[in-house]
Amino acid sequence: LFRQEGTCYQQAKQVLHTAVPERLQGREREIGILHRFLREHVRGHRPGSLYVSGAPGTGKTACLSRVLLDCKDELAGSRTVVLNCMALGSPHSIFPALAQHLGLPTATGRERIRSLEKHLTAKGPMVLLVLDELDQLESKGRDVLYTLFEWPWLPNSRLVLIGLANALDLTARSLARLGALRAGKPQLLHFPPYTKEQLTCILQERLGQVAGDPILDAAALQFCARKVSAVSGDARKALDVCRRAVEVVELEVRGQTLLKPLPGGE
Repeated sequence: LFRQEGTCYQQAKQVLHTAVPERLQGREREIGILHRFLREHVRGHRPGSLYVSGAPGTGKTACLSRVLLDCKDELAGSRTVVLNCMALGSPHSIFPALAQHLGLPTATGRERIRSLEKHLTAKGPMVLLVLDELDQLESKGRDVLYTLFEWPWLPNSRLVLIGLANALDLTARSLARLGALRAGKPQLLHFPPYTKEQLTCILQERLGQVAGDPILDAAALQFCARKVSAVSGDARKALDVCRRAVEVVELEVRGQTLLKPLPGGE
């Protein structure tokens, strides 16, 4: 009996993880825009840039990761490089990291940037560069930001750049002079906080994968969704709250089960 009870709680905790699911609830519009951008620019051999903004837990990275997985075959003829700016030692570390991914020889300083620009404007497959946590470059690496977002507009460029960050107005605040370029500023895509209804659907869809009776009551899910949507609209927070609730119940049930007297025993 305990083993069966434990299994349903384990399943519930697994489906409440924050990894990228097969289907992202409430983000159909944003996923459609990302699909369209990749088709028009990477498959269409048109350099360009897209700035994706939204508070933590609104699905920016999850949606882009899902789209990249779904478009794997379509992007097979191009080079995809994904870098997390928070994981780099400094803003200028982006250049050696990118050079390494593209298989370019080691260089230093301005020569490294020239080498990358020469590579990105020479003949070859399209290069899709995804930069997550782009906020990290704003305060200490504004010159790096400008360099990166100017690359798609170099003559004969084959770079498609997608940057993800929390700040809604980063491009307006830190990349104002890009407006003077021939193609202007990057395209913008904003992820709003999840609503109560969207969070409820996400939680119900996840927990619906667990066999048997519902682990969490429908009213409890709505209560959690309402509270999280009022504070942040962070889907990861809602998933964490429910997972923690399941852990608490699991511990209580385990304690009750272990204290049950054995049939016919002491």
